[in-house]
Amino acid sequence: MKKRILFLCVANSARSQMAEGLAKNILGSQYQIQSAGSKPSKVNLFAIKVLSELNIDISQQYSKSVENIDPESVDIVITLCAEEVCPVFLGKAIKLHWGLTDPANPSLSDEEQMNLFRKIRDQIKELLENFLREY
Repeated sequence: MKKRILFLCVANSARSQMAEGLAKNILGSQYQIQSAGSKPSKVNLFAIKVLSELNIDISQQYSKSVENIDPESVDIVITLCAEEVCPVFLGKAIKLHWGLTDPANPSLSDEEQMNLFRKIRDQIKELLENFLREY
């Protein structure tokens, strides 16, 4: 039976979208992966770009609301918020927290944002590889 993972952050635009794409790539078919946010917006173009550097296409993913996720459809919830308040997920799922800085920062130049998105992408990748060894 597949383990069902939900990645959560606020906008479901950057960290949780990258986590969804990376998890589908790293964890494979033994997991059912989804992401959502408390205030969904749209997938950040920088997230799409930095994952495309790893040949992972998330361009068809879209932001979803945590309110539309059935708590019974989730075994593990991983929140990715750092400086903001993470969405609350009710249900009996195992809850993990990976506090990662939000790379979406419009006050940075495009190059600075790309570098920050790469840093967060690589942190998520490492966390997923560790997760795979533990679960």
